[in-house]
Amino acid sequence: MARLYGYNKFCDTLPDKGEAGYLPDEIAAVRQIHQAFRAVGLTEVLHYTLVKPSGDDQIRLANPLFVEYSALRTELLSGLIDAFQYNLEQGNGALNAFEIGRVFWREENGFDEADVVAGILGGDPFQGRWVRNGREQPLTWFEAKGMLESTFQRLRLSVEFQPDRRNELLHPGRTASLWISGNRLGTFGQLHPQIRQERGLPDAVYVFELTLDVILDHMIQEDVLVPPFQAYSAYPAADRDIAFFAPTQFSVAEIERALKQAGGKLLESVELFDEYRGDNVPAGKRSLAFRFTYRASDRTLTDQDVDPVLQKAREVLEEKFQAELRS
Repeated sequence: MARLYGYNKFCDTLPDKGEAGYLPDEIAAVRQIHQAFRAVGLTEVLHYTLVKPSGDDQIRLANPLFVEYSALRTELLSGLIDAFQYNLEQGNGALNAFEIGRVFWREENGFDEADVVAGILGGDPFQGRWVRNGREQPLTWFEAKGMLESTFQRLRLSVEFQPDRRNELLHPGRTASLWISGNRLGTFGQLHPQIRQERGLPDAVYVFELTLDVILDHMIQEDVLVPPFQAYSAYPAADRDIAFFAPTQFSVAEIERALKQAGGKLLESVELFDEYRGDNVPAGKRSLAFRFTYRASDRTLTDQDVDPVLQKAREVLEEKFQAELRS
């Protein structure tokens, strides 16, 4: 860098005042993203930016060295799936990995590019160990989703999951789009069964692809970089549970958002702790159970404080989501 800038442009003497070095907010946020994904057990991988041409929206090189590497990649998932398959074939087990890289594509008015965070996870992390009697137990949807949510929690991101069917690589009934404050973040879902069979992969393999700029835009906001302090309450919390039957057309994210809005200032958290489909559940519905935590900063809450607020939540469930209350 000094050579490019020019040694002759440097002063003969050191400046009178010095200043401690620091990282720009964006660079510091990118480092936190790397650390967060490694903290949940994902291995960072890097792939070539150049891939084999396969689509019309790709940008192709005019004079490539090799035909196999003559186009710029438009997504990261294909490379991660290849790496997952290669590790299995080499006897190294399932590869739980992530990659941060740039993708390129062709548009009507020219070319465009963006930085993407993608990952793949699956297989049985305890395969061959005595804790599970040697039986293979593939990673479940909720375990994979929990790893991704743990990463978002470390990055202080509030992400909402909504059903989605746009990606042809993913299972049409087990795919979700991810949103932050109304902005689309990316996609998370289970690999399509046809692709799994063609590649000889385990029963359940999950992938995600996120737009890096959307993550950074929210991470470098002032209230995220320096979160405001909230005093801890010295008074105990009051927990209440509500169980009900709800039509499957309503997502848990929709229900949870409405319950939080109806909770008022006393509501500290809403958490889904049970879901059941099967015997004794009406057709087209599922059984859900939420736990509400209420707390005040100046007193111990009584039933007279909590019951009216909890009743509002019941009314929202019945009126907006056609819920049949069980408790």
